[in-house]
Amino acid sequence: MELPEPIRRRLGDFSRTVFIDQSRTQPSPEDHVTFLGHNCEVVSSLPLQMSLFFNMSFFPLWLISEVVMLHLKYPVLPDYYKFILTTIVILMTLIEAIRLYLGYTGNLQEKVPELAGFWLLSLLLQFPLILFLLFNQAVLTQPLEIGVHIILALFILTQAISGFAALRGMVRHKESHFHLQQFNGVQELRAA
Repeated sequence: MELPEPIRRRLGDFSRTVFIDQSRTQPSPEDHVTFLGHNCEVVSSLPLQMSLFFNMSFFPLWLISEVVMLHLKYPVLPDYYKFILTTIVILMTLIEAIRLYLGYTGNLQEKVPELAGFWLLSLLLQFPLILFLLFNQAVLTQPLEIGVHIILALFILTQAISGFAALRGMVRHKESHFHLQQFNGVQELRAA
């Protein structure tokens, strides 16, 4: 399953705008050698992939502990916090499934729009939600919740940092590959 084309295009445009170093407009000589020598360079991030794997293994434990804790403290919570916490748990579960899928797809298949979507979901949605659950004492945070929230927050923070580095490297690689294709096309026209 791939992202719809308009979303892929917008995320790709966003990635090029944010992650391309404007001072570096030409590919480096090492890029020429790599491309002309037909060496396929892998630009996927191993630290990001490891973090995604461990996060995928940890998330069901986080969800189970969060549902159990919500069930235990539900009777003593005010009605508005019952609604807020239930909504946050449902939203975080849906966002996390989408985020992990986009992270895996974007990193392993070296797809920039998917990786950009993963990075944005991590930074703009999941991280603020987990910080709300971690630091809002009005929701009667229990010790088990503090522990699992800290672990999930560390995963998200690690993935945001390593995802940024992976996305930047991937965009640079795609940019240099594009420039080399243009250079190769010019060489073919001159030869003809």
